[in-house]
Amino acid sequence: MKKWGISFLVYDHPPILTSDDAFLLPDDIEGGRCKNLFLRNNEGTRHYLVVLGLESQCDLKRLANKLNEKRLGFASEDRLIRFLGVSSGSVSPFNLLNDNGKDVVIIFDKLLLRYEKLAFHPNENNATLVLSVSDFKNYLRLIGNRVEFIDLS
Repeated sequence: MKKWGISFLVYDHPPILTSDDAFLLPDDIEGGRCKNLFLRNNEGTRHYLVVLGLESQCDLKRLANKLNEKRLGFASEDRLIRFLGVSSGSVSPFNLLNDNGKDVVIIFDKLLLRYEKLAFHPNENNATLVLSVSDFKNYLRLIGNRVEFIDLS
C-alpha cells in the first residue's frame, strides 16, 4: 500500500479471533473499529464483504432486500480461502488484494464515514492497521472491486 501513497500505522497485539475480542484492544489504537462479514447469496453466485462498525449489527434479511438478493448467508471456510485467501478470524478489506477476479462486492456501512480513521486487520488477526478514511477510499478505488456505500443501520 505504500507504493500507492497510502499512509497507515500498524499495531501488533495478541490474535483477535472474534469481533467480541476486538473490544479488548488497547485504547491507544485510533479510529473506528470495524468488523467484516463475508457473505454469499442463496445460489452461491455472488459474494459480499460487508464492512461495518464493531458495535453494529447487520440484519441479513434487510441487506438482502437492499441488494436485490433472495437471501444472504455466511460463506463457507472454503469460499473464504478461495476468494479472499484467508481463514475465518482474519477477514478484512485488505483480503481483496487476493481477489484477482474482482468477484467480491464490498458493502461499506456509511456510518463509518463519520470517523477520521478506520482500524482493520491487515490480513492477519495479530495486528491492527489504522488509516484515514480518505486513504481507505483511495485503496478501494485502486483495488478495482465494486463498492457500495449503504446505510446498514
